[in-house]
Amino acid sequence: MSKDNNKPNKGKVSPWLIYGGILLIFLAINFVAGGSTWNDPKPTSLAKFYTYLDKGEVQRVVYGNSTAEVYLKETALADKTHKNVQKDLLGNKNKGPHYIVNIGDKNELFVSKLDKAQQEGKLTDYSNEPDSEWGNILMTFLPFVLIIGIWIFMMRRMSGGAGGGPGGQIFNIGKSKAKLFDEKNDIKVTFKDVAGLEGAKEEIQEIVEFLKNPEKYTNIGGKIPKGALLVGPPGTGKTLLAKAVAGEAKVPFFSLSGSDFVEMFVGVGASRVRDLFKQAKEKSPAIIFIDEIDAVGRARGKNNFSGSNDERENTLNQLLTEMDGFGTNTNVIVLAATNRADVLDKALMRAGRFDRQIYVDLPDIRERKEIFEVHLKPLKKSEDLDTDFLAKQTPGFSGADIANVCNEAALIAARKDKQSVDKQDFLDAVDRIVGGLEKKNKIVSAEEKRAIAIHEAGHATISWMLEHAAPLVKVTIVPRGQSLGAAWYLPEERLIVRPDQMLDEMCATMGGRAAEKVTFNRISTGALSDLEKVTKQARAMVTIYGLNDKLGNITYYDSTGQSDYGFSKPYSEETARIIDEEISTLIEQQYQRAIAILEENKDKLNKLADILIEKEVIFKDDLEDIFGKRPHEKSDFEVITEA
Repeated sequence: MSKDNNKPNKGKVSPWLIYGGILLIFLAINFVAGGSTWNDPKPTSLAKFYTYLDKGEVQRVVYGNSTAEVYLKETALADKTHKNVQKDLLGNKNKGPHYIVNIGDKNELFVSKLDKAQQEGKLTDYSNEPDSEWGNILMTFLPFVLIIGIWIFMMRRMSGGAGGGPGGQIFNIGKSKAKLFDEKNDIKVTFKDVAGLEGAKEEIQEIVEFLKNPEKYTNIGGKIPKGALLVGPPGTGKTLLAKAVAGEAKVPFFSLSGSDFVEMFVGVGASRVRDLFKQAKEKSPAIIFIDEIDAVGRARGKNNFSGSNDERENTLNQLLTEMDGFGTNTNVIVLAATNRADVLDKALMRAGRFDRQIYVDLPDIRERKEIFEVHLKPLKKSEDLDTDFLAKQTPGFSGADIANVCNEAALIAARKDKQSVDKQDFLDAVDRIVGGLEKKNKIVSAEEKRAIAIHEAGHATISWMLEHAAPLVKVTIVPRGQSLGAAWYLPEERLIVRPDQMLDEMCATMGGRAAEKVTFNRISTGALSDLEKVTKQARAMVTIYGLNDKLGNITYYDSTGQSDYGFSKPYSEETARIIDEEISTLIEQQYQRAIAILEENKDKLNKLADILIEKEVIFKDDLEDIFGKRPHEKSDFEVITEA
């Protein structure tokens, strides 16, 4: 335990206690000054007082140097003449004083009147209590004291000297919001907790080694890199790698988000950048980690039509200067993460600022197995659970997706009152994440159910017949999420895709609509997602990958993202017409191809649909019973690793 942890926490003073104290002081001074807190004596003239005195309505009089307080009898208070003084400020019976009278400096006549009234029995008592000079002085200066005290209190809160609440940051707004992790704030994540990502881990571990043992590299003339940029799809483990660096480096680690630099006040972002690097230099060797750097690092000069001062650009300029300007940063390494590297400014990406760009890709089948083994450790799983099977069932899943699958499987097992998580729970979790929640109580007519079954059977039939279509896992007509039915496939993990593979996938996708056409000779709106998918695939073949004979080896894809800001297309109207025609031709060819295949297997299609209506869920074995062995069945590919 660190020394700071042994120190007792200083209690923070609540502002309400301070306000209450001020009110108590005010009340105490009011009492000292001779006033009363809960009633408000009404001023009256000396003539009216003598009238009340002659009528015998006065109980007691307390007079001082210049004023006198008058207490009335209870019988007099009942009279309408004194209705304004019958109640105090809280609505209770007024115990007095009821009136206050200005008697002037010479009060001999006033005293003689009181003495005479007492002798005649019209006045019970009177006394002399000189006015308190200290009370008058305090009441005079009290407003000034209160104003000065409140002003000092508010200034201390705004400067962070007291309170430290949300309003206490006005003068600290230019300070960095980075969280510091050092030996006092231990991070438990290490590289052992990061499964897969072997290449990225190797690069990151070397950065940690730079800081732990810089002489190893500088003795032969090498320079420590200024920064490393982690790039990759969401959920692949970029932030997790940064946490592992914080846990392994054993040096001060400053962590913040790109949006922490952005404020509505001009100059705040640049000020926070300066303060961040100042703190890092003071604690060097140190690491700065900026998550989602695209919030502040976007390319300059885009969409700035107003001509006004751009706070984000000023922040980026200051960041560029701090990373590699005249003032060099010794032993301060900057790590950053983004999934939008295409929009970052080129000056930020150059060597000397981010010397290394580490691509964190989606895990392959071997890495998914390692990730599963990490996330399965805290779960009570069945002994026969096969992580190789789970890895094969989750192609395209990121590390975050796999963590979600494990958690969903545990929740499903608990919902079923199981003592451990088994294989079926994981399959249900994958279905839940990919397809959505089952809606078994959704009302579907018999006619619609038949149409859905034919549609899904069409997908299954085409994918079974074509060589390069993804192998089928199962088909269901139970509504999930927004879909009325779904088919699960196990796509082959390819590094490159050939035209015949893409065409087979498009044909299988159009199998649902083709089945409706073959069976009912009419189509429905149920193929919306299928049409969206094949349209994107066909457009990619024509405009991105250069796989169209008519257009030739040309692409209109811009990897820098600069075309997103343009107002014109990178091709002529004539070319646009050709592109539209070729996309339509590709889709129509695969649609007619699917119709031809289904016409040949119409009986088997209807038989498959009947089984689907009966069981609601069918698997690969059901298709084998109807169609026989798949014509182009492939064995599971093996992952080859070096010993």
